[in-house]
Amino acid sequence: MEQTMKDYLFRLLNHEELSREEMKSILIGITHSEYPNEQITALLTCLQMRGVTVDELLGFRDGILETGVPAILQADRYIDVVGTGGDRKNTFNISTTACFVIAGAGYKVAKHGNYAATSVSGASNVIQHHGIKFTDDIDRLNRSLNEAGIVYLHAQLFAKAMKFVGPIRKALQFPTIFNLLGPIVNPSQPKCQLLGVANLDQMRLYNSVYQKLGIDYGIVNSIDGYDEISLTGDFKVTLGTQTTVPGGSPSGYERIFRPQDLGFDIAKPEELVGGATEEEAAQIFDSVLENRALPAQKNIVLANAAFGIQVLERGQKSIEECIEIARESIDSGAALRTFKKFVELNS
Repeated sequence: MEQTMKDYLFRLLNHEELSREEMKSILIGITHSEYPNEQITALLTCLQMRGVTVDELLGFRDGILETGVPAILQADRYIDVVGTGGDRKNTFNISTTACFVIAGAGYKVAKHGNYAATSVSGASNVIQHHGIKFTDDIDRLNRSLNEAGIVYLHAQLFAKAMKFVGPIRKALQFPTIFNLLGPIVNPSQPKCQLLGVANLDQMRLYNSVYQKLGIDYGIVNSIDGYDEISLTGDFKVTLGTQTTVPGGSPSGYERIFRPQDLGFDIAKPEELVGGATEEEAAQIFDSVLENRALPAQKNIVLANAAFGIQVLERGQKSIEECIEIARESIDSGAALRTFKKFVELNS
């Protein structure tokens, strides 16, 4: 018997969990305008109060990917580096900068992003500031990936379901399951991901999500609340590889690092701030790629890029080796050349 939204809400009020398939069906129903806003509001509130399960999150992910625009990329192995957002720290575009450092080192990157929600400049803001035109044209996307090593996927062109819940999310003014979906709805479905989370509860949730998805991943969290490696203090890393190298086996670790462990000085919070305007955020982004940033800004990008490279290398390279690969990408000018090529192809 087909369940109605009334049935789902009664079950949630009774502290029951919904299945992955049921959540996918609900998401698709939302895009078909099958439910009044009041019922969607109740659903999101119930889930938020109880806490979202792994299968519930994956069900909404499945629905978003099914109702969205796919990005079929002609590369087997590439990474996305992304943060959950919402740490309210207004840092500069660390993940986006790290993506160009990784691409400059010769790896493939498919960066998925959007405009800022809680900071001055999100990934799409800084990319657009440089004259990039967002596209879902698959030939243009593949040309960018093949010739520049990196492609940018602007979320609003791909996740069509999000517009159906935009007004509700805005009215609710608290985080919902949709805030957790951003990192896992990259329309190209990469086999590698480095994710920054703002707390350890999210780290546990996404750890289970990635294991179910069967991809290689790293999850990072700065103990003082940054959703990336901030180098302002200790940070935790969980690395899990699902795919194997010839003669190898899946590997992983969970470890707390100090900045000093990796040869970095402790950064001051003010050294991470993205500025008061999009222009200031773009200037910091440029300064890192041009190798004239503050030492702390460069080091933070190196640290995040290095753990991304370690995921791509299936944990087979030490983090020290990965830091040197990232450093060479900046010092040699490769990261900057990659960005200039990217701008040329996408403007």
